[in-house]
Amino acid sequence: MARAPFVVPALKKHTATVIMAHGLGDSGQGWLTLAQSWRRRGKFEEVAFIFPNAPSIPITVNFGMSMPGWYDIAKLGRDLDFEESVRSQDEPGILRSREYFNKLIKEEMDKGIKASRIILGGFSQGGAMSVFTGLTSSEKLGGVFGLSCYLLLSDRIKNYLPEEWANKNTPFFLGHGKDDDVVRFAYGEKTAKLLKETGLEDVTFNSYDDLGHSADPEEIDDLEKFIEKSLAANPSPSAGL
Repeated sequence: MARAPFVVPALKKHTATVIMAHGLGDSGQGWLTLAQSWRRRGKFEEVAFIFPNAPSIPITVNFGMSMPGWYDIAKLGRDLDFEESVRSQDEPGILRSREYFNKLIKEEMDKGIKASRIILGGFSQGGAMSVFTGLTSSEKLGGVFGLSCYLLLSDRIKNYLPEEWANKNTPFFLGHGKDDDVVRFAYGEKTAKLLKETGLEDVTFNSYDDLGHSADPEEIDDLEKFIEKSLAANPSPSAGL
């Protein structure tokens, strides 16, 4: 059972939500500084930030010991080519986490937040889950982002696309460090290519020199601009009043 998410509430009237999911072995608290930094600079005052916590599950590459994870990892991606990595992915675990991510989205909508004012994203495993969930969601989201991540179940992704593909033209932002030794840069490139081949109409892929499996200020600046642009494209009903 996952712990409740960390939530940074909106400072003004709550009109939008950003959900940011952590990577393997981390927690929602690990990304709180992202929202705190924007708060200090007076950014996104109408936005609530949700940082979910993955449940602790046995991880095969961790010798079966439990740690926070959105799905099991049987083999290290850095030692596999992209196609081989897909064959070893934990489909049941991925689908369970997708159900949880969709639940978080629905909870925000039940509070009166329009789906088009919800942005879903994450880092590494959390980014992979966000891209998969956003791609296959029946709700039209405001934007989806994935940092240092990859496309899950790419060999059968079309089986999971809803008949009415809500997010076909939703903006997707991918960022990846060229020196990533955990999720190889080639995985990020391949993901962007596959998303476009699947039919997504708005995919941005940014690469970062001298960046490993982490985020740096340049990437966070680009993410900030992506969030600003996505929210501006879907203004709140009270905007300008």
